[in-house]
Amino acid sequence: MIWIVGAVAFWLGAWALNVRIANSAVSRALPARIAVPVLFGVALLALWEGLVRGLGVSAVILPAPSQVAVTFAASTDILWVDFVQTVLKGALRGFLIGVVAAFVTAIVIDRSAFLTRGLLPIGNFVAALPIVGIAPILVNWFGFDWQSKAAVVVVMVFFPMLVNTVQGLRETDRLQRDLMHTYAAGYLQTLIKLRLPAAMPFVFNGLKIATTLALIGAIVAEYFGSPTRGMGFRISTGVGSLSIDLVWAEIVVAALAGTGFYGLVAWIEKRVTFWHPSQRG
Repeated sequence: MIWIVGAVAFWLGAWALNVRIANSAVSRALPARIAVPVLFGVALLALWEGLVRGLGVSAVILPAPSQVAVTFAASTDILWVDFVQTVLKGALRGFLIGVVAAFVTAIVIDRSAFLTRGLLPIGNFVAALPIVGIAPILVNWFGFDWQSKAAVVVVMVFFPMLVNTVQGLRETDRLQRDLMHTYAAGYLQTLIKLRLPAAMPFVFNGLKIATTLALIGAIVAEYFGSPTRGMGFRISTGVGSLSIDLVWAEIVVAALAGTGFYGLVAWIEKRVTFWHPSQRG
């Protein structure tokens, strides 16, 4: 009982402190913007720890954060091998291939109304296909190693990136294009100096969507065939052997990798599209 009371008290104290920081005059300062989510996360972990220990929840159902941390520290070699296999080999390579192919395809079909009207509806159809239906087929085609996972990632990120890029290329209005025409600018000059810069917010929106889809696709694809390594493989075997603490450790790695990946893209976006109203403080 003391664990539950202590966890709830810590949660309420952290909540009150968070509200005070968020409503203070320094809430927009960088330290305050970092402190609020960190404090909220620590309070959530403390509440989780207290409830699990106070209620005597079995580790097979839900391990305490401290147990997950111990398993994480003791399994760093396994977690690193899985990270390399899933994130660096499968997700990252598939992400790069998919977004580059989608960007090039968007520029090509931008010149053709037929391709724009014909390919985009097909893209929306393919994007709606369930990954659990696509992944086994691609694993059979490309084998059990990272190539099949990268192929699943390519399918998942290609069309969201394509749709956003095509929409971005249409962002300029007729007056801006006519002005470039009066300067005797050709298609390539107009594309590079006007349309691509205007499309960057849409391009980065597609990239941020692709960062989350890439990691999800690579992990799910490993459920349908993988060498004896990888996050999806480890999560699947961990659930089967009731090693739930190791499963949660893999989830922590996936969450950190996804957050870091998304943050890197957002950081690049802030510097490329500094002129856009969404990036102004």
